[in-house]
Amino acid sequence: MNITGSLFSQILSLFNRSDFHGYVRAIKCEYRAKGFTSWEQFVAMMFCQLAQARSLREITDGLQCCLGKLKHLGLQEAPKRSTLSYANAHRPWQLYVRLFYDLLERCREVSPRKKFRFKNKLLTLDSTTIELCASLFDWARWRQTKGAVKLHLLLDHDGYLPVFAHLSEGKAADLIVAQSLDFARGSIVVLDRGYIDYRLFAHWTEQGVYFVTRLKENAAFGAYESRPVPANSPVRKDELGRLNFFVAGAPCRHDLRRIEVWVPEKQQALVLLTNNLHLSAATIAAIYKERWQIELFFKTLKQQLRIKTFVGTSSNAVHVQIWTALIAVLVLKYLQFRSRFGWALSNLVALLRWNLFSYRDLWQWLDDPFGTPPSQAPPSQLDLLLDSIPPAPS
Repeated sequence: MNITGSLFSQILSLFNRSDFHGYVRAIKCEYRAKGFTSWEQFVAMMFCQLAQARSLREITDGLQCCLGKLKHLGLQEAPKRSTLSYANAHRPWQLYVRLFYDLLERCREVSPRKKFRFKNKLLTLDSTTIELCASLFDWARWRQTKGAVKLHLLLDHDGYLPVFAHLSEGKAADLIVAQSLDFARGSIVVLDRGYIDYRLFAHWTEQGVYFVTRLKENAAFGAYESRPVPANSPVRKDELGRLNFFVAGAPCRHDLRRIEVWVPEKQQALVLLTNNLHLSAATIAAIYKERWQIELFFKTLKQQLRIKTFVGTSSNAVHVQIWTALIAVLVLKYLQFRSRFGWALSNLVALLRWNLFSYRDLWQWLDDPFGTPPSQAPPSQLDLLLDSIPPAPS
């Protein structure tokens, strides 16, 4: 007798059903809907991500073949393809945004700290383009023969959690998103050159927000002080100075710092710009190197979850699927934080996909995925031999 539900049902229990139904009522997701509920849609789309289903048929057939195990998930039967397709196209994707931020708070409670010793919050802002077929996704025009949406992401280096996400058209400028964000005083924001805006940098400096980015080659930076650099260090220069008063048509009168770092792998110098005048040059260089973590996050999102092939072609369906993928990432991060096994995220995704409907205690499985539960231990060879001996005639 199973004393627990499937791993999938225990993962879904991370979401408060009462809050979920409250969001459904507030957003009016089920206005004039009959039969198929928003919870059933959410379960189907989470199955799409965790089981890596590539189409509506794979989602519905995958759930259909597990009919005896669906009651634990809150489903009476597997949805029809047309029903799920209509729900993805018409029910508001904003429901998934609320679920994402609710789960984010739970992840923050158990996430590890960043590897740097300073107490400032370290964040990285970047975006990735998700290409689409222009003939199928005609609402997402990007180039003449291609379509795309752009995912803007803010990564918190405490646990490498995505703390902000925004979807825009593929041709939308990254800088618009950066200008709309507010950061706590003392935060350190790492950016690529696509986000350089000297007016924005002046605004952040006045608010006590630090930035680290690459300096453009044509930037008019005038150094007035050269700081000593440690011996046997990749740091070549550490200079204080200011940008030209009318750089990019905006005044920037604050003291800034130009740091030149030699990168032996590329055999070239990397020139960084920051308004943090206190941390060492080596630490600033290490902070910018940490920007690579957001690239790894995008790689994980695209390779381990379903955001490169879509089960719907409407804008609403694409939003639903991408936000569900972000929710699935948070689920995987939460399980990774709670486990003592030392999972790599790719291994966790693979083994979880193969065991979604296994009846095991989730937390025991996370700590010992290759062990056999005591109640389900296989019989010994002696037991099998004794069972094979026919009983003596009476």
